[in-house]
Amino acid sequence: MLAAQTRLEALMTLRHSEQALLTLIIPLALLVGLTTLDIGELPEPRVDSVLPRILALAVMSAAFTGQAIALGFDRRYGVLKRLSATALPRWTLVSGRVLAALIVVALQAVVLGVTAALLGWSPAPLGVLGAVPLLVLGTLAFGAAGVLVGGALRAEIVLGLANAIWFVLLLAGGLALPVADLPGPVGAVATYLPSGALAEALDAVLVHGAAPGVQPVAVLVCWGAALGALASRTTRLS
Repeated sequence: MLAAQTRLEALMTLRHSEQALLTLIIPLALLVGLTTLDIGELPEPRVDSVLPRILALAVMSAAFTGQAIALGFDRRYGVLKRLSATALPRWTLVSGRVLAALIVVALQAVVLGVTAALLGWSPAPLGVLGAVPLLVLGTLAFGAAGVLVGGALRAEIVLGLANAIWFVLLLAGGLALPVADLPGPVGAVATYLPSGALAEALDAVLVHGAAPGVQPVAVLVCWGAALGALASRTTRLS
């Protein structure tokens, strides 16, 4: 049942044109654009500094925005309410969404990684291995935020709010620009946001071949735990 539910959730995400635009096409366009265009002062090869931030954006798009919108409209149309009345256990519904999000993130990472390699990216093997648990942790943290927004608000509100948060974090959360290039107060706040923390941790392992650091990992864990606990109290089936 879990495998069938995971497959269904993943296929629904991948077949949705808006989801494909948000989760893959926009990150891919930003990766190519920020690498090939002379925007900001970045060390060469530019792709090394760009890829960690784009990977963080891809995780946010799939696990937060995509999940929030999908959950909001599933609630609106009674999908969750009907599924909960079947023999499918509730933990399977939740686990299926989580695993589907991880599958989508894995596909994003492969596509973006191959594209980055064509643009001159050559990471250390240990750096790639170190990025895997960070991508999983980021998916869980952003997924908790997606469940919180999509499980408590009306679908129309979720649609606008999730996209607005995505846009704000893109511009001021350390994704479009490195945290060091953001204005002082904004840069200070960005390091404590899940987007900035994930981008910083991925930059450490992929660019510098170092450990991600305690602060970024702690920020992701704290956001995930707090948002997950709140979502478990506020999520409704309809």
